[in-house]
Amino acid sequence: MVLNIAVHVSQERRRPVVFLFRRDDLSKCGKCKQAYYCNVDCQRGDWPMHKLECVAMCSYGENWCPSETVRLVARIIMKQRVTTERTPSERLLLLKEFEAHLDKMDSEKEEMNQADIAALHHFYSRHIIDLPDDQALTELFAQVNCNGFTIEDEELSHLGSAVFPDVALMNHSCSPNVIVTYKGTAAEVRAVQEINPGEEIFNSYIDLLYPTEDRRERLLDSYFFMCQCTECTTKSKDKAKMEIRKLSSPPEPNEIQSMVHYAKNVIEEFRRAKHYKYILFSLEHYLELLEMCELSLEKMGAIFADTNVYMLHMMYQAMGVCLYMQDWDGAMSYGEKIVQPYSIHYPAYSLNVASMYLKLGRLYLGLEKKSQGVKALNKALAVMEVAHGKDHHYVAEVKREIVEQK
Repeated sequence: MVLNIAVHVSQERRRPVVFLFRRDDLSKCGKCKQAYYCNVDCQRGDWPMHKLECVAMCSYGENWCPSETVRLVARIIMKQRVTTERTPSERLLLLKEFEAHLDKMDSEKEEMNQADIAALHHFYSRHIIDLPDDQALTELFAQVNCNGFTIEDEELSHLGSAVFPDVALMNHSCSPNVIVTYKGTAAEVRAVQEINPGEEIFNSYIDLLYPTEDRRERLLDSYFFMCQCTECTTKSKDKAKMEIRKLSSPPEPNEIQSMVHYAKNVIEEFRRAKHYKYILFSLEHYLELLEMCELSLEKMGAIFADTNVYMLHMMYQAMGVCLYMQDWDGAMSYGEKIVQPYSIHYPAYSLNVASMYLKLGRLYLGLEKKSQGVKALNKALAVMEVAHGKDHHYVAEVKREIVEQK
């Protein structure tokens, strides 16, 4: 399957978002035939920016393949060329004031930065006059990598990346009191806990499923700080997240640690295999991915309980493979094992919990399990009305799905 890149930039806010998938109902640029839009108005609003990269897309044709980050940085450069005014999202912080953490980057990150700079020159140097020098680009890529946001739909499928300077001011907590969601390309910050005047607002930068050690490693690697939030200092959920199977002879601590090491390795191995094999897009490769999930679950299941987060991670991957293969029963089976533990491990009003109920509800309805489907959709809706807001089109769509079953 060839992944086509679409760009959606709101006319009002002009924030760049790169979509890495193609939907049949999207409008297509008639020139490059590689940029896709929600509708004609969206396309017209984006033209002042897209016309600058459309030439490059046409020039490279099927060989056009810059990464999402490279495209975002190119758009930032082009945007800065055509306006010197603050954007609506730069009321408090300019994009150029982002922290880059260049002094904390290891050799691997520096190499990735240099690869991105090389790709930017390769795809854009003939079409963007006088690109910034390598030092300025190194800083810009580091700023975007450390402060960028991932845009996702209601089922948490990846849509693209963007920068929101004002929103980036929020600090991280593993027990956040707000959630960032998106309406089009506008970021919305909504409270999920009671927040009193003067209290700090905390967002989460990462997936909160995993135990304290894993979260801290991720935050230190990607954002260069050691988290000292309440959840990290109390480790209140770690025991449940690392639940061990009840056995007549409990495993020794070294056996548990060895299995944790295996789990982390197989998760990384699967991530690389999925990236490669989804591009190949054949049933044989999907079956190989599913087998990898099943074998790892069998091995980890000798020690870990089904509610253990490493088991849940591989179940979630297996569910995704089943959905790609249109194995609806298989996907439903994994989803049913995941959804309740998710509700325990994640904070209240988690988008991960909502998306799982949503996927499961739609699966149930597709398999003509009406009552189960409606029940799951209602549970998703209860979270989404808080996280997305009652006026969000995602919420309206779920309500419509529920009404249609009556």
